[in-house]
Amino acid sequence: MTIALETTPRLWTRLRNAAASDIGIQVFIAAAKVALHTLVNNRYGFHRDELLTFTNARYLAWGYVVYPPMTAFFGRVSLELFGESLRGFRFFGAVAEALAVLLTGLAARELGAKRDGQVVAALSVAIAGHSFVHGSFLSYSTFDFPCWILVAYCVIRLLKSDDARWCLAIGAAIAVGMMAKYSIAFLVMGVLAGTVLTPARRYLKTRWFWFGVALAVLIMLPNIAWQVRHDFVSLAYLKTIHARDVAKGSTNYFLLNQLWKNANPVTLPVWLAGLWFVFATAEGKRYRTIGWMYVIPLLLMFIAKGRDYYMAPAYPMLLAAGVVWCERWVESLTPRSAAIVRSNTWRTLACTCVCTAALTLPVAPLGSAWWRVANITSGIFDSQIGWPDMVEQVAKVRDSLPAGERARVGVLAGDEGETGAMNLYGPRYGLPTAISGMNSNWYRGYGNPPPETVIVLGEKRDFVNWAFASCESAGHVTNHYGIANSSVTGYDEIFVCRGLRRSWPEFWGKFRYYG
Repeated sequence: MTIALETTPRLWTRLRNAAASDIGIQVFIAAAKVALHTLVNNRYGFHRDELLTFTNARYLAWGYVVYPPMTAFFGRVSLELFGESLRGFRFFGAVAEALAVLLTGLAARELGAKRDGQVVAALSVAIAGHSFVHGSFLSYSTFDFPCWILVAYCVIRLLKSDDARWCLAIGAAIAVGMMAKYSIAFLVMGVLAGTVLTPARRYLKTRWFWFGVALAVLIMLPNIAWQVRHDFVSLAYLKTIHARDVAKGSTNYFLLNQLWKNANPVTLPVWLAGLWFVFATAEGKRYRTIGWMYVIPLLLMFIAKGRDYYMAPAYPMLLAAGVVWCERWVESLTPRSAAIVRSNTWRTLACTCVCTAALTLPVAPLGSAWWRVANITSGIFDSQIGWPDMVEQVAKVRDSLPAGERARVGVLAGDEGETGAMNLYGPRYGLPTAISGMNSNWYRGYGNPPPETVIVLGEKRDFVNWAFASCESAGHVTNHYGIANSSVTGYDEIFVCRGLRRSWPEFWGKFRYYG
């Protein structure tokens, strides 16, 4: 008993010291981010991309047409732990973004930043629009974000310690990132270029570099095997999506948008200072590889006409480097000037956090002017509205059919969002599992036995007339909020169709598409 009484104060002292330490403060910031997202992430509804993941999570595999297995895996874990809770489905997305915050602070620490710099680096990532948005819903870009900074952190540790064994960690981090999103291949090009173009090329001669390559391949092998079995279908998907994005103008202003869209605009001086630090200062010279890990992906994505947000995961490592230079600059000022700069920095970060959160988190009242501005800013909120209404309307159409037809009725959805919504909300109405030709749904087929009467949604009149001998309009998708869901707009008519013009195998062979 005496030992316990003596030990307890010591334990609390150690805990207080740990909480007040540099890393403890960063952990607090990351935990606060998870708490904030968890608090508000039950608003509105499932996003179109989350509904895609909901369906894929029911059919776990080592790969999918749209993305590698990680997103669907965490979607499945969420469903097992939290059921169909919206807040629960988004939990691991919030954790992923918080992990990026923590890793950025740790990277700044390794680069030489003191406590203030580490906190500024962590907060700069926490308040980035991309971090707020992708922590508020489950997306494959959510998990891509921390993987880039994880690779950068391992590279920094390699360059700082000169211990080639860190090549193993780099290989493992790259492989984990490749299981989240294939666009990390651009970062790999940056790592290789940064290695060849700097004294880090010496690591190419060590066995640890090649062990790292082998470890990365080993971790990625299941997904590689899946791609081989499916004729590298993800390449066909990426080609289709890229052509669509270019045609829509979604890739325009790629370089200009880097100045405000991926990192918060107020942190622009910080990440620019990061580039200056690694390329133009003697202290940062040893970390020049980090600079190439930004420049090379930027150039490659610009040439390839990638979308601007693909570069978002590259900014945390620059922010980590930038705070080091900024700290050195502040230290060069007079004490009074330095105090003013520090005070204004904290005020700016706090004010920016509130403003960015208001425009990127699901907190605005639906339909309000605030909500309309937030929807334009985030680009994701309207795609979370009306899915339960849509499924209820389909159920009413099914119930209006003659009793003899209902036993062999099917629901054919044109889009992943509609498919996922039917699979999420449909069971409560006794609706069948939806079938679709989009992406991985095509592999799951059309059911056995195939449907005879088909309720079609998410398709145009010319398609249903091509596919079926008889189709009649049964209404349009609406929602009680009166908000246009951009995932449904233009494809909102519901059809009841009969008499497939071809056999189901022949029709299904022509029905495959990407989107």
